Amino acid sequence: MTGRFLTLEGGEGVGKSTQARRLAAALRARGLDVVETREPGGSAGAEAIRAMLLQGDPDRWTARSEALLFAAARADHVARTIRPALEAGRWVVCDRYLDSSLAYQGSADGIGEEAIRMLHTVSSEGLLPDRTFLLEIESGIAASREGARDGGRRDRIGGRQNDYHQNVAAAFRRLADAEPARIRTIDGSGSPDSVTTRMIAALADLL
Repeated sequence: MTGRFLTLEGGEGVGKSTQARRLAAALRARGLDVVETREPGGSAGAEAIRAMLLQGDPDRWTARSEALLFAAARADHVARTIRPALEAGRWVVCDRYLDSSLAYQGSADGIGEEAIRMLHTVSSEGLLPDRTFLLEIESGIAASREGARDGGRRDRIGGRQNDYHQNVAAAFRRLADAEPARIRTIDGSGSPDSVTTRMIAALADLL
């Protein structure tokens, strides 16, 4: 029995974490054994790296240092959480994965897609999701959600300038255009129920 690997992607405030929980619940309601996880994080080692990546001064790490730290966190996450779950026939729902590294470090930070993919090949043996959902909403709504979350406090990456996040959004769209079979763009507007319904519909061929 082979599990399935599903990821949710998108910029800040699009609702990934909420929809990851809702998608996992919807799949469990269908009788599937589901693991919920996130990046950076998802294993003890990766969670330790997460704290280093998201806390501290904005210039705590260089772009290359960040790319390497994300790759190291993902390597531990894949080895200790994702692959064992998939091999056990479980479904994995992950809040962010490789596409975030491609959009943030690869594009917005200027490291380049080729370099990020090479790091992924070495660190995580090139493991890709079976299906990726790219959540998109109007930028003003996303900013409002971000401002309301955690009292308006943002981590090192979420607090970067607007042009940085516009670059990230454009990179996500390019990735979706390049891999339509894997990456499905989902309208993140409307009620949480309606967004979850759209994701389930975009997953019908794997269910």
